[in-house]
Amino acid sequence: MLKDMFKKTYTVIDSHRAARKAASEEPSIPQGLWRKCNKCGQPIYVEDVKNNYYVCPKCGGYFRVHAYRRIEMLIDEGTFEEWDKEMEFSNPLDFPGYEKKVQATREKTKLNEAVVTGKGAIYGYEAAVGVCDARFIMSSMGHVVGEKITRMVERATEEKLPVIIFACSGGARMQEGIVSLMQMAKTSAALKRHHEAGQLFISVFTDPTTGGVTASFAMLGDIILAEPNALIGFAGPRVIQQTIGQKLPEGFQRAEFLLDHGFVDKIVPRSEQKQVIADILRMHQKPSQEDVKKALNEALAGGAPAEAAVSEKAADGKQDGASEDGGRKRSRRKEKDKEAGEKSAWDTVQLSRNAARPVATDYINAIFDDFMEFHGDRYFKDDGAIVGGIATFHGIPVTVIGQQKGKTTKENLKRNFGMPSPDGYRKALRLMKQAEAFGRPVICFVDTPGAFCGLEAEERGQGEAIARNLFEMAALTVPVVSLVIGEGGSGGALAMAVSNEVWMMENAIYSILSPEGFASILWKDSKKAPEAARVMKITAADLYQLGMIEQIIPEDEPATVETMPEIAGAISEKLADFLNVYGKMSGQELEQQRYERFRRM
Repeated sequence: MLKDMFKKTYTVIDSHRAARKAASEEPSIPQGLWRKCNKCGQPIYVEDVKNNYYVCPKCGGYFRVHAYRRIEMLIDEGTFEEWDKEMEFSNPLDFPGYEKKVQATREKTKLNEAVVTGKGAIYGYEAAVGVCDARFIMSSMGHVVGEKITRMVERATEEKLPVIIFACSGGARMQEGIVSLMQMAKTSAALKRHHEAGQLFISVFTDPTTGGVTASFAMLGDIILAEPNALIGFAGPRVIQQTIGQKLPEGFQRAEFLLDHGFVDKIVPRSEQKQVIADILRMHQKPSQEDVKKALNEALAGGAPAEAAVSEKAADGKQDGASEDGGRKRSRRKEKDKEAGEKSAWDTVQLSRNAARPVATDYINAIFDDFMEFHGDRYFKDDGAIVGGIATFHGIPVTVIGQQKGKTTKENLKRNFGMPSPDGYRKALRLMKQAEAFGRPVICFVDTPGAFCGLEAEERGQGEAIARNLFEMAALTVPVVSLVIGEGGSGGALAMAVSNEVWMMENAIYSILSPEGFASILWKDSKKAPEAARVMKITAADLYQLGMIEQIIPEDEPATVETMPEIAGAISEKLADFLNVYGKMSGQELEQQRYERFRRM
């Protein structure tokens, strides 16, 4: 029996030795090398997460990023200069235990406060940068946070730097009460001065951005970006749910929800943020007059250089007329039309509505570089019937806006068949005013059967939205040109065409109402639409003769995606001439020319 007991003991010892030997032959995993994703629960390799911009490689969930780590990801190495790193703390309300809480947080995070500010370069473009850090009392905004942000904005204004703030916050700091509340006004006032000085502010929403931060500086960006699925709102979802006693819908208050509802320009994955922000900064660099002149001459693609002098007719608001070359082409086409049976106004209506006709984005992508679409009206919604954003034309920053139809049934439903709601017109006007603030020319592409006339459009003020566009566009201090590419339907089209010049594609139409509607109202018979089209004078040739438009863009063949390269070349040449002429005018001269153009009508 004793012998059996010793035998068992040696067997256990041998098994332990074998286990130790096997363990010594396997790679040693240091403590902390693996973590559990707090979103999907899967084990993840820490190094993989770091290399993936702190995004879970399993589920794509975003982890919160420490301020200095985000600066490393965004700012060119060796260029960051921190501002106001150490600031004196005070307890304005003598709140019990507040000093100890702040001191403990400082020791734990190695941060002085919940925001890091400074300046640095992003692919060579210098900017002032503020980054909130959620580890510091949930990045709530106390008086030190408000002061650091305000000082950063003031210094950026003085040094003529753009401002970029990565917002992340639980809101106001409760321990500071009314003093915290006042930081909302203080930071907003500083940003107003920054804006009035013509400087750019890019706001980036990260998870979470709530409360007083959302209701102040974070929502005031000239351009607002967001990380995917970031929680963004004024009141937190728990507070809302408790207040209204209802379950909130899926995705409520997430970045995608705000994009759909018009409050975010663009959702940008973390891996793309540095490039996207650098592109925005680049397109907000104001080129010199010499660079503009060189670019415009090159845009003529070997043609005669754009004339330096503003023509007398353009200066006093009268039409310049179509080019001689364009006139010859139209004469040749008219001869062909006569041989094959002359094209009627109704034929032109049919061509303008053809499903194969290029839409606004086809023109934008063919004519401009670097197009970056921005979304939303900042009030209620992002209307798919209007697309717009910033781009470059031979290196010159411009704002482009288009009324967008779809090419399939699904796309047309998304775009509402090119019929904008009030939100679309407000989005267009927001982008125009943004262009004015930064001195960018505005190019509009008009293509709509008319403004949407649904119940919700009336509820949200369709008439007011159109009227506001007419009112504000009349006084824009940057060059504006509008090109009717398909249908130009009524006030819905005019709201995008209060311009220094209006051009039309040869097979486009521009009218007070559809021919069908005109015939129904005047003759009580919509079948008389072909006759209505003739008497309404709605073709490009008719409107040129009436002095309603300045240019006709020839279509040797009806415009399609296949013929787009030739058409884009013709438009680019005319656009270069336009920018050369109107780019030399002062804001007051542009406004006066636009006023006189419509005054004589």
